[in-house]
Amino acid sequence: MVDTATSMAGKYVLITGGSAGIGRATAIGLAALGARVAITGRDQIRAEATATEIRAATSNPHVDAFSADLSSQAEVRRLAAEVLARYPRLDALVNNVGGFWASRRVTADGLEHTFAVNHLAAFLLTELLLDRLKASVPARIVVVSSNAQSLGKIDFEDLQGERRYSGQDAYNQSKLASVMFTFELARRLAGTGVTANVLHPGVVNSAFGSEDPSRIFKFLVPLWRPFMKTPRQGAATSIYLASSPEVEGVTGTYFANGRPGTPNRASLDADAAARLWQVSARLAGLEAQRLGADRVEAAGPATAGLTSPRRSSPGQKPPTGR
Repeated sequence: MVDTATSMAGKYVLITGGSAGIGRATAIGLAALGARVAITGRDQIRAEATATEIRAATSNPHVDAFSADLSSQAEVRRLAAEVLARYPRLDALVNNVGGFWASRRVTADGLEHTFAVNHLAAFLLTELLLDRLKASVPARIVVVSSNAQSLGKIDFEDLQGERRYSGQDAYNQSKLASVMFTFELARRLAGTGVTANVLHPGVVNSAFGSEDPSRIFKFLVPLWRPFMKTPRQGAATSIYLASSPEVEGVTGTYFANGRPGTPNRASLDADAAARLWQVSARLAGLEAQRLGADRVEAAGPATAGLTSPRRSSPGQKPPTGR
């Protein structure tokens, strides 16, 4: 899927959650293509150590490390400010950070932890970096979701899980929110030269969910582990969407295994996506209409192009991957 002949030389890429797992593998893949890569991690020492490993593994000296706990909106804002101060351009933003927590937790901002990390962190960070992305066109936004989105439901009456909490339901909801956010973002960015796509990386053998696993998770993971993808395999679609010429101009699409996949039908509800956008903007402390451009009516019906890629050149076939 990843074409090693593709050059990312001169390109600047930010990958959240890049100190381990899929994020680390994504950073290795893009650094190997010549990109200047920035990774984030909660622990500065660990992030710096990972950056050192990536430099050595790829012979690319241009790998930077930033520290931020993305459950905190103050930390997201600080991260964005540091990236903007150091990077004169941003060609790709890979919103990779995410996790699963069986028990309900509340962030420093008073928000449910799963929703805050898996959805709101990407929503806020994207807003704060959007002008730099627009100034670097063509630029790409890649959001890592999960096939759990297919089981998700946005409960607008209890987004924070205050009435009833299930770790799995919270995770499913957050991953559906990622897909809806990406589709709405693509609509708002139509014609700007910035694309937005979302993906399922596959079931990957990593430390995912180990911080607070459910009982069934602890039982099933050892059974699933022999059949799981490696982090490198799980990162392949992220690398593809951030770098491949095949997806230049493709936007508003859900990918799995390097190919357009089938998103939850609920993600195609543009009214619900707009409502989620408004709620997310409020929870992130943003003006609801500030993020992205207003919907471009010329882009056509609200659900157009979301079950298949939208290209800047009409009539081209969608990518099939490798």
